[in-house]
Amino acid sequence: MSLLSPGAHRAAGLADDTALVAAMLAVEAAWPHALAAAGALDAADALALDRAVRGWPVDLDRLRAGTEAAGNPVAPLVGALRDAAPDDRLARLIHRGLTSQDVLDTALVLIARNTLNRVRDDLGATAHALAALAGRQRDTVMAGRTLTQYAVPVTFGLKAARWLSGVLDARDDVEHVLRALPVQCGGAAGTLALVAETGADPVAAAQAFADRLGLVRPGLPWHTTRTPVTRIGAALASVCAMTGVIASDVAVLSRPEIAEVREGAVPGRGGSSTMPHKRNPVLAVLVRGAAHQAPQLEAQLRLAAGLTVDERPDGAWHSEWPALRRLLELTATAASQTAELTAGMEVDAEAMTARARAASGLLLAERGTPGDPADYLGASGAFVDTVLARLRRAGADHD
Repeated sequence: MSLLSPGAHRAAGLADDTALVAAMLAVEAAWPHALAAAGALDAADALALDRAVRGWPVDLDRLRAGTEAAGNPVAPLVGALRDAAPDDRLARLIHRGLTSQDVLDTALVLIARNTLNRVRDDLGATAHALAALAGRQRDTVMAGRTLTQYAVPVTFGLKAARWLSGVLDARDDVEHVLRALPVQCGGAAGTLALVAETGADPVAAAQAFADRLGLVRPGLPWHTTRTPVTRIGAALASVCAMTGVIASDVAVLSRPEIAEVREGAVPGRGGSSTMPHKRNPVLAVLVRGAAHQAPQLEAQLRLAAGLTVDERPDGAWHSEWPALRRLLELTATAASQTAELTAGMEVDAEAMTARARAASGLLLAERGTPGDPADYLGASGAFVDTVLARLRRAGADHD
């Protein structure tokens, strides 16, 4: 974890090299069972291969040294597994019928699943924190602002409800992707020819492979159809965008000349190296930073998707890996930070209402007559109730 990625410890173990190797080993261990289910391998051999793969003492230094020579980390992993196999016969069966892209793509899908599950949980925590805010502040009048200027009165409950609506949208995107995460299984050029040579049904083997890993079997291999990766990227970027909206509003509203919202106080957080009075909205700043980075990372995945060639891509595939890893780690970090930010948010309702009343001449200019800003809120309360009802329905659907 880098000192230039503040908060990255929140994503520790999700997408690093150790997690990647563990995922690749899970894939290699699942494959013999898939072959056995399709009749291409004896069940006892499948179990022996599973044990050999899972029992390999991970040597990251060896894998890192061999990755450049092979162009990907799977080839040196397979070589190490074969070297450590109990006998030559079993060594020859390790990885047989797969290709490097099958293993790495599927391993990255497994990593994405773990990360997306974490993100979904943090979005759920954020949603409940925002629902509590929206309920408590349902009728707290504040100045509405459009294009940075006073507009008409709104409520902080409505603002929190809008945040909540976006969070629920992002969670829906994550759940949609989670339900359809696919296995990659095509062999050297997407035909599973070597599996067919054994007399087994290669489609049955691919299905058993997916079942073993808890993934979906798509209609055919997606070596050069990178929709699964771009869908993951889009969901992650959606999360960063919505958490960025919350963070941006908090950063603005916590300015001392506004001072309507503050991050929760945490000892040692938000201080300055030279200015003792500072209490910087650090979580909001970091989440905003993630929102700035995520679109470019998603764009890299889409660029790679559009530059794949032949039956398996050269270079475009390789350019996905660092972008996807960074996007996974960035989103997991931002989602965790946002959950903490919303849970500890401090709201100065009196300051909000006082400002709205002081600016009532401007806030009520649309109506054309003076009065109390609280009397010009339209359907604000109904909109809050609509979003809270959506969260309740979503909770019932999950139960």
